[in-house]
Amino acid sequence: METLPPIAIVGRGRLGRWVLRRLRASGHPASSVGRGEPVPAAAAWVYLCVPDRALAQVAAEIPRGPILLHASGASSVDLLRPHAPAGVLHPLMTFPAAGPPSGPIPAAVDGDPPAREAARALAEALGWSAFPRPADAVLYHAAAVLAGNFASALLVFGAEVLAAAGHDRATARARLLPLARASLEAAAAGALSDALTGPLARGDHATVEAHIRALAALDPGLAQLYAAFGPPIEAALGRPRGSP
Repeated sequence: METLPPIAIVGRGRLGRWVLRRLRASGHPASSVGRGEPVPAAAAWVYLCVPDRALAQVAAEIPRGPILLHASGASSVDLLRPHAPAGVLHPLMTFPAAGPPSGPIPAAVDGDPPAREAARALAEALGWSAFPRPADAVLYHAAAVLAGNFASALLVFGAEVLAAAGHDRATARARLLPLARASLEAAAAGALSDALTGPLARGDHATVEAHIRALAALDPGLAQLYAAFGPPIEAALGRPRGSP
């Protein structure tokens, strides 16, 4: 792999710190820049790892010249204008405090042709697998939130309910993790009808209603969340609401 040109990573959050460590460990020239700090004059590429709401302002503060990339899944390349070439490199992965899991990380690429080339080269240097970002970036990012953030939150919420049922709180998440992992793997391998088990899959509405009543007594918000899953799941299974 060829050494990349000098890169400035703007933003010192989890993603920015991880990218910086990975590039330096691979021998690529990379510098860390905090928001509001000047970008090194030698930087040929600038990678913005800042919150979406800050992209336009941060981009406006950077002198024209380097190829400018941002790491947002939902945001348009136009937020970086008048910079050109400009583009997107969005890792389709969570970066928790402990770092992402081992294994390949898909990453969406978009933007002007030279910026797309730079994004692909940066992805390769980071060990990511680049693919074109879908045309509807907002729906693309919504899909990532549904599959990533919501899946994590559901495991945590499920553990809270399990603890309320009388299970040891310290081990509740670990007890549910094998179930959650097996369900996700089954969903990735085939149709929802083949992967889904439980009362919704069976059309057991009496049990579903009992769950909702119990959850409402514990936390009305969790009851609403549980109830909201019913209609889209039943529609995906091809079964009208309330049918056996």
